[in-house]
Amino acid sequence: MTVESTAARKPRRSSKRTSAVKTTAKTSAKTPQSSEPELVQLLTPEGERLEHPDYSIDLTAEELRGLYRDMVLTRRFDAEATALQRQGELGLWASLLGQEAAQIGSGRALRDDDYVFPTYREHGVAWCRGVDPTNLLGMFRGVNHGGWDPNTNNFHLYTIVIGSQTLHATGYAMGVAKDGADSAVIAYFGDGASSQGDVAESFTFSAVYNAPVVFFCQNNQWAISEPTEKQTRVPLYQRAQGFGFPGVRVDGNDVLACLAVTRSALERARRGEGPTLVEAFTYRMGAHTTSDDPTKYRADEERASWEAKDPILRLRAYLEKEGAADEAFFTALDEESEALGKRVREAVRAMPDPDPIAIFDNVYADGNPLVDEERAQFAAYQASFADTAEEGK
Repeated sequence: MTVESTAARKPRRSSKRTSAVKTTAKTSAKTPQSSEPELVQLLTPEGERLEHPDYSIDLTAEELRGLYRDMVLTRRFDAEATALQRQGELGLWASLLGQEAAQIGSGRALRDDDYVFPTYREHGVAWCRGVDPTNLLGMFRGVNHGGWDPNTNNFHLYTIVIGSQTLHATGYAMGVAKDGADSAVIAYFGDGASSQGDVAESFTFSAVYNAPVVFFCQNNQWAISEPTEKQTRVPLYQRAQGFGFPGVRVDGNDVLACLAVTRSALERARRGEGPTLVEAFTYRMGAHTTSDDPTKYRADEERASWEAKDPILRLRAYLEKEGAADEAFFTALDEESEALGKRVREAVRAMPDPDPIAIFDNVYADGNPLVDEERAQFAAYQASFADTAEEGK
């Protein structure tokens, strides 16, 4: 089935381009048209289980409950962080609301020895990698630059620069291949980042060097206020074809499909078959960050249509239909969720302000004379204020 963007359906001034559009339209007419995009789906919004010829998955009731728990706790943590920002406890927060299935599904597909390069919104993936949620908040409070050791959990620090982490992931994956390891690397980015040159460069290098990397694009439909159809004429996953590796679009609100597709892509990378682009078709239910107001550029009706595809509600419906979870499980999870929210609140408010001199730490692995000189100058500058205060007494 051919999926066309809105831009591709607009008439073109050039007769040559118009002819191309007509040809595409004629080819598309051979298959039934649908308002829904073509994608891999294993669990419908109503909680009905589907099978797919290329992506199968068989999970126990315990594993299903685990995925549900992951999504619920991640959403609770995310909501608490948003509230803390509104209360002035955080400088900024980038919510993942609506993208829990994409992050938990892909995160649980990873092995311990795989390496993750996130953006600044992968709170669910961080949860899967065992990073304490409170460690994610230090950067947004302004007390550290990350708060965790990337090598402890194979989860790199959050990357604020849009798209650059795909290059980091590609280089790391090339190193993994040279070391002869069978682990894989995954790089997360959004539909907005897909327009960055860094992403195109990482696609080129990963393909040419057959790097064991999975590019996981969370297409949440909006690059801040820019809709996807203003960034591309074709579905994002089809871009991979031009670079010589496969791409697949998955229902980003279906945690089972995200798990199955990502697991397959990672296994392909470990076998030495190169990169894969996974486009998780999802929706950013909240603002881009807490400094954004999405009501200025998108309709309430659009958000409402995606609420009906909520990733947590669809998995709960499936659990209930299959008898895989009872009321006691949901009640206990609600209590655990509230306990997590309380822990996060208390941890954030108790975070100490950093020693200003610590800004010079860890700039170089083995130190540097210039940094030592700058540290001494800054220490003397700070001490001068103390001397002034003493003189004023």
